[in-house]
Amino acid sequence: MIELTSLIKPALSDDALLADIKAASGDTEHWRLWWLGQSGFLVQWRNKRLLIDPYLSDSLTKKYAATDKPHIRMTEIPIDPARLDFIDVVTSSHNHTDHLDHETLWPLITGNPSLRMIIPEANRAFVADRLKTDPGWPIGLNDGTSASAAGFTFTGIAAAHETLETDEHGNYRCLGYLIGFGEWTVFHPGDCIPYDGMAERLLELAGGRRIDVALMPINGRLPERRVTGNFWGRESARFAKAINARVVIPMHYEMFTFNTETPEEFVASCEEIGQPYYALHCGKRWSSSRLA
Repeated sequence: MIELTSLIKPALSDDALLADIKAASGDTEHWRLWWLGQSGFLVQWRNKRLLIDPYLSDSLTKKYAATDKPHIRMTEIPIDPARLDFIDVVTSSHNHTDHLDHETLWPLITGNPSLRMIIPEANRAFVADRLKTDPGWPIGLNDGTSASAAGFTFTGIAAAHETLETDEHGNYRCLGYLIGFGEWTVFHPGDCIPYDGMAERLLELAGGRRIDVALMPINGRLPERRVTGNFWGRESARFAKAINARVVIPMHYEMFTFNTETPEEFVASCEEIGQPYYALHCGKRWSSSRLA
């Protein structure tokens, strides 16, 4: 377990982060994203904003504080979710709290009356119970199904975390999302390990559209952590190459001391196989202008 003397400070946080988002809102040619830590991203395109799997609280640190599996935070929270009162869509890829956090989502729901939410259909009852919302409110997806909200189109792909788990109706409990908007396509797998046929299935669902950005976990899987695992950095690099992603951005690290990896293996693997990549610092912006 990593010992910390102080928390990692985001590149931008609070007022500075909000100012950066506002300053970028007038550009209609390019889209932007900010990494908010763990698997959370804010995507901004033509003044519409999407939050992907945000975790912006200390709920897990508090929950596990007195247990043998403490969730010691590594990076400061970049923004109070109550200040994000301009969000159009939010996603949850599965039911783990760092992807479905009531302390993050309640302020977002309150501050954004028209907010839409994308979830795996299999998790509808669970989501409604955790968030105390109308069960009919979220938009449910399964592998291969699509829905649109606020100019973004979401297509689900089954995710193995670490197995491909379904409900009694055959709906997958963990999904990745292929996200299309304008001419752009982004892939976010949620939490997942590689499985046979995953890359081919994703390309089939993309329908000939090139995947511009793949947002890939790199924390891997170790039995001693006693949590379900993810892609290792080397696996994420190879997967991005297999799907011909124009750039791959790593995620799911520098959040909890017991469940993290450094980006070095990911970076080395990308450079070895010639896969373009960009490693963000929490709170930092990336723009599609880099793909020009």
